[in-house]
Amino acid sequence: MKTDLDMLMTERGIDAVMILGNAENNPAMYYFTGGGHVTNAVLMIPRAGKPVLYCNAMERGEAEKSGLQTVPMRTAPMEELARNPAEFLRQAGLVTGRVAVMGHANVASAFHIADRIRAEVPSIALVGEEQERAMLLYAMETKDEAEVARIRAVGEITVEVVGKVQQYLTTRDVREDAVLLDEGGEPLTIRKVKRKIALWLAERGAADPEGCILSIGHDAGIPHSVGNPDDVFRLGETIVFDIFPAEAGGGYFYDFTRTWSLGFAHPDAQALYDEVSDAYRTIVENLDLNASFKEYNQLACDLFHKKGHATPMHAEGVVLDGYVHSLGHGVGLNIHERPFSRPTSSDDNRLKPGAVFTIEPGLYYPDRNMGVRIEDTYWVRPDGRIERLVEYPYDFVLQMKSPKASETSVRGARSAGDR
Repeated sequence: MKTDLDMLMTERGIDAVMILGNAENNPAMYYFTGGGHVTNAVLMIPRAGKPVLYCNAMERGEAEKSGLQTVPMRTAPMEELARNPAEFLRQAGLVTGRVAVMGHANVASAFHIADRIRAEVPSIALVGEEQERAMLLYAMETKDEAEVARIRAVGEITVEVVGKVQQYLTTRDVREDAVLLDEGGEPLTIRKVKRKIALWLAERGAADPEGCILSIGHDAGIPHSVGNPDDVFRLGETIVFDIFPAEAGGGYFYDFTRTWSLGFAHPDAQALYDEVSDAYRTIVENLDLNASFKEYNQLACDLFHKKGHATPMHAEGVVLDGYVHSLGHGVGLNIHERPFSRPTSSDDNRLKPGAVFTIEPGLYYPDRNMGVRIEDTYWVRPDGRIERLVEYPYDFVLQMKSPKASETSVRGARSAGDR
């Protein structure tokens, strides 16, 4: 939490934090400002002191909404910092010490600012950090109940939109070749459905800043394939739907995945789904307070290895088929943040009170035109209980509602069973 920042700065010998960039869609800046139309700003946070937000004078009203002390400037503060770094830092009370630099900014501008500071204020040491060990991610790792309420609210929007997608797909008519049709009788494509998803999210005050994953067949077997926009939906094909919207303006994310097959499922796809579902349930049933997150990734690897699937813990090199990724990650103002469950993650990535994280086992076989992933987001409550933030069914086969689609599904199921 924010209250941990002074302790973290002391532990790492950091005298101040300097955050660059816009207040929106910039997790580090948003964490302290709450967003708003504040552009190319500089936020200075001295150790054991109060944050000060330097803003363009024209945006002072928006900056003041943050509740922070604000200092209006004649132009964008990042420009002022680049133009005269010694004077800017002197006014901020910094003439010497170690300053951690954070935020989202144009790389060229950030390099230019760093070069000017190093050349003109050599008594200031600029400090960068690797992602997993970043000081601010440690602070963000535990959420207070107000933050969790916002994440849960985005989760409720998420499953509402997922339900609309499910309703839309299952009410489509189909051609004789099992291709779903849109309202105009044309083949239904991923592009058309994603447009509806973006609209339904926007109508509910959420955004899709990272773009959702909606992939079919071969692409469902590649975990981060977003799907070919021109691919059409067909009965009996595996669909991976991974949606991770956020509050509009760059706020808190939610992360959620379901795998579907419309009308019927091929037996091998059903078997793959059942193995992922069994692993998911086993892992969730064994979650413990303060456990190291990567222990559950090891459990997932062991479960899948026993079923004959390759995993990163049981094979050499890059694993492309089978269980190919880690089990989950933290969720907050970043879609991926601490705690991490990678085998290389430090042991302090733990399921501590306040942590919000995903559980998302999956199996992937692109050459067999299938992939399966199940994902939900969990919260470790202050009392130590681990809670799924929102509920949604785990149905793999979605029954079609139009008579023609139902008849085609029956024929497809019989054909699949005869293979």
